[in-house]
Amino acid sequence: MATQRKVIITCAVTGAIHTPSMSPHLPVTPEEIAEAGIAAAEAGAAILHLHARDPENGRPTQDPKVFERFLPRIKGATDAVINLTTGGSPHMTVEERMRPAMEFKPELASMNMGSMNFGLFPMLNRFSSFQHEWERAHLENSRDLVFKNTFADIETAMTLGGKNGTRFECECYDIGHLYSLRNLMDRNIIGGRIFIQSVFGILGGIGPHPEDVMHMRRTANRLFGDGYEWSVLGAGSSQMRIAAQSAAMGGHVRVGLEDSLWLGPGKLAESNASQVNKVREILEALSFEVATPDEAREMLELKGADKVGF
Repeated sequence: MATQRKVIITCAVTGAIHTPSMSPHLPVTPEEIAEAGIAAAEAGAAILHLHARDPENGRPTQDPKVFERFLPRIKGATDAVINLTTGGSPHMTVEERMRPAMEFKPELASMNMGSMNFGLFPMLNRFSSFQHEWERAHLENSRDLVFKNTFADIETAMTLGGKNGTRFECECYDIGHLYSLRNLMDRNIIGGRIFIQSVFGILGGIGPHPEDVMHMRRTANRLFGDGYEWSVLGAGSSQMRIAAQSAAMGGHVRVGLEDSLWLGPGKLAESNASQVNKVREILEALSFEVATPDEAREMLELKGADKVGF
């Protein structure tokens, strides 16, 4: 009898897209991020994708001093793979965005595969009042913002991260990002088993239509053959639909309050764990098994939690 394929669940705990005024359940303080991450791991997330926020106003920050307030606690309470952002916020410099990954040497770090428009301003149509002055500007300024990820930026980050044994979750927001990743492989900037995270539904990237998902998968198959692991995230209301489609197509899934604040139509998710539980129910209803952290490490060829810098 064939071995049942295991599906990796990643949980993106807080991110940098949503702002505190959008949901009372968005983790902001280091304590809240730690508690949310631990609960998501207990619910079945093998990978925790982590950003940090200023505990006073919820603004995204890449200050390592904030990360070090929750990383040891999460590591001590779970065996989840820690995936640190190098995306930070589109408003940050590349040097600022790289600081946590360089200092803490995680098993896994995210890496955007190209510069792009990153439009958050449509959320101004859904949220009219904000607790903090920075929130409205954060959304409005995305009308005239390029999220900078040049080839030089990516090469530098991957080379530095590679020296620490960190591998990368390669975030592909459009078809061209897959071709850029193939080029990086051909030039030996990145090697080994590739972990592609396809992102659907961000204004400026590929859309969330089922045909978009299939197009991304077909193109990745053609460019990378069987030398990669594929995961998806759907922004907003497309989160669970795209997760189910990915699993049916042989992929992994990502959920979490970074990507969607909702559990269902008109119902805010009260925790990251609630989204992990929901996607786990979907996966198990489709007869898939959820991967453990150690199974995820094996699939992604990671260095192990004992070799990180926190």
